Amino acid sequence: MKQFFDEKSLKAFEGLTTPFYFYDLEVLEETLNAIKKAAADHPFKIHYAIKANANSRVLEKIKEHGLGIDTVSGEEVSCALEHGFEPKQIAFAGVGKRDDEIELGIDAGIFTFNVESLEELKVIQEIAEKKGKMVDIALRFNPNVNAKTHEYITTGLEENKFGINFWELDELFELLPKLDRLNLLGLHFHIGSQIRDLSVYKNLCNRVNQFQEIFRQRGYDLDHVNVGGGLGVNYEDPDAGMIPDFEEFFSIFKEFVKLYPGQSLHFELGRAVIAQSAALITKVLYVKKGIKTNFAIVDAGMTELIRPALYQAYHKIENISKGKEVEVEAYDVVGPICESSDCFGKRIKLPKTERGDLLAIRTTGAYGEVMSSNYNLRQNAKTIYKDEIH
Repeated sequence: MKQFFDEKSLKAFEGLTTPFYFYDLEVLEETLNAIKKAAADHPFKIHYAIKANANSRVLEKIKEHGLGIDTVSGEEVSCALEHGFEPKQIAFAGVGKRDDEIELGIDAGIFTFNVESLEELKVIQEIAEKKGKMVDIALRFNPNVNAKTHEYITTGLEENKFGINFWELDELFELLPKLDRLNLLGLHFHIGSQIRDLSVYKNLCNRVNQFQEIFRQRGYDLDHVNVGGGLGVNYEDPDAGMIPDFEEFFSIFKEFVKLYPGQSLHFELGRAVIAQSAALITKVLYVKKGIKTNFAIVDAGMTELIRPALYQAYHKIENISKGKEVEVEAYDVVGPICESSDCFGKRIKLPKTERGDLLAIRTTGAYGEVMSSNYNLRQNAKTIYKDEIH
């Protein structure tokens, strides 16, 4: 079992200003190697979902391993280009693309716009006409597959805002021949995030095959299918589950998706790539007695990690100042922000915790730093890399 912290890192933490994000890029390296090994010998192409983490050193490492980029904003497209990713490695999804974002993608010559509505198709056609350019697209469909995850990160049900619905197909097929500036390359699906029950992907595969057959019957010979991402990670015991089981994940698609000659299968992995590579390090400011439990009040808050406040997400919390002391007490670990939701965990069992102790909030590589804010006019937390303090 790999241990995330070593004595040299813990010693270095004592002289650093908290809170800060601590990255071990060796974990990212091992994760990327595992992805490449599991996807080898199949027509699979991996796009990293940059929304999970746009840290420059993270992107450098991902580029070294040859992954493409999945974006959901013009700013993310620009970020990918600035970090040296080729335009034809960049897919652009997102339910609300602005005109200027569409123009940016067209001018850059990106791989595809993953189009999420019939009206968006018309807008891209109009902009492409003005520019006198052909534009490569994929169609994002809502497969109505339950991802069995939190309602805020479920994206593939009919009540969600994402994608074209099955019942719009007739109207879609009437529209497509009129869009002479759009080149349809593929189909795109995404059902949610932090998916731990991999059986739901079998349901997705069945829907993919159904949509593929419908388009083939209509005479469309597609280049690729994009099945999204959403693979979950082990928040409960990160040291025991540092690397997700990519072999099992990819095996489902190898077995159940029917690809036609020349087609490739694309994935958008974000959280599974980067989540375990970072922790949020914070200092205990006060220990305050409460009625049901004591409060460990720390200097990090929802401004550094919003996931627990936003959708009650669990992150393992460790007192890294106290080692393996036997005596434990229960604490509500809370931040300094003037919101009652600024809480990282309730009744967390920790070694007896005191002012000045350092706590590590684990598995914060995904949707930690990238979702941080300056609420309460707080400054951005710094980023520390393990290889820079060794």
